[in-house]
Amino acid sequence: MRFSAQSLTDIARDILTAADVSEPRAQQVAERLVTANLCGHDSHGIGMVPKYVEGLQSGGLIPKSDAQIVQDHGQALLVDGARGFGQIVAEQAMNWAIERAKTNKLHLMSLRNSFHIGRIGDWAEMAAEAGLISIHYVNVISENALVAPFGGSAARFSTNPYCTGIPAGPNQPMFLLDVATSQIAHGKARVAYLSGNETPQGALIDAKGNLTQDPAVLFEEPKGALTAFGEHKGFGLAMLGDLLGGALGGGMAAGADRTEEGAIINNMSVILIDPNIFGGADAFFEEMRRYLGWVKSSPAAPGRDAVLIPGDPERLARSDRGENGIEVDDGTLAQLQETAQLVGLDHSLKDASL
Repeated sequence: MRFSAQSLTDIARDILTAADVSEPRAQQVAERLVTANLCGHDSHGIGMVPKYVEGLQSGGLIPKSDAQIVQDHGQALLVDGARGFGQIVAEQAMNWAIERAKTNKLHLMSLRNSFHIGRIGDWAEMAAEAGLISIHYVNVISENALVAPFGGSAARFSTNPYCTGIPAGPNQPMFLLDVATSQIAHGKARVAYLSGNETPQGALIDAKGNLTQDPAVLFEEPKGALTAFGEHKGFGLAMLGDLLGGALGGGMAAGADRTEEGAIINNMSVILIDPNIFGGADAFFEEMRRYLGWVKSSPAAPGRDAVLIPGDPERLARSDRGENGIEVDDGTLAQLQETAQLVGLDHSLKDASL
């Protein structure tokens, strides 16, 4: 079924509000989640609401928490998220870091102990809107490991995203690389599982380490695992997420018994760079636009319409979904309906569809 962005935002806000989240905070979280849907990343969109309610009920998510500055060294900032909504504490932390980067032209911020911070591209876009380059290392601490190391058959870490955003100058589309270090994001496997679809070849292994396209191996016993993208390459980047995103700021790397049931803890280290740090921002933007145009001028491969640079898929999805609505699969809709009823909402969510 298709929904407008506004309808999905209202659904997410109403469920969170019914779960005893203040309406302003529920609205902020809902808008960030639906932005992920608009960008084509359903894995980080409204389908996360049931997990958030689970976190609220277990105590793994503390809805009133704000970000807290633990250490401030001018060019380096350590922030604790106090297990608050990632969409709130990450925005607070990014605002502090952006302010310092504008003053110092270079800044390192490490955010630890935040509940799920959503689509990392949100924070890169936030930096780019302020005219800054950003590099993000992120890890995930949850009750179960999800991704097997290259050459291994059992999960040892999570999908640990890597992201870089680069503004291209005024009124120009930014470069935005936002990727899970697993072959696919865990949320994409969840969407496939709920919609009865297979996952891409090479993305999953079963409990014995054999490749499979059945997403049930992540949600039913005996559990399998996701694989790292690019074999040893994605595996190495995932480890950087744990070491630089998690351990550097005291937020922990993955391991057994790292957190309790219902908690999805993100840690993120961000490097912010003023493009004018060497006094050549205009030349940098000009060269960047020339380079991106050169890359995109490559003739399309068979079966492709054109070369898309990082950031283009999200822009195309926003245009299409903003105009035609956001499709929500039956399984995700059923989970949302069940969660709505759990928190005391008895109306049918289908009534809000287009």
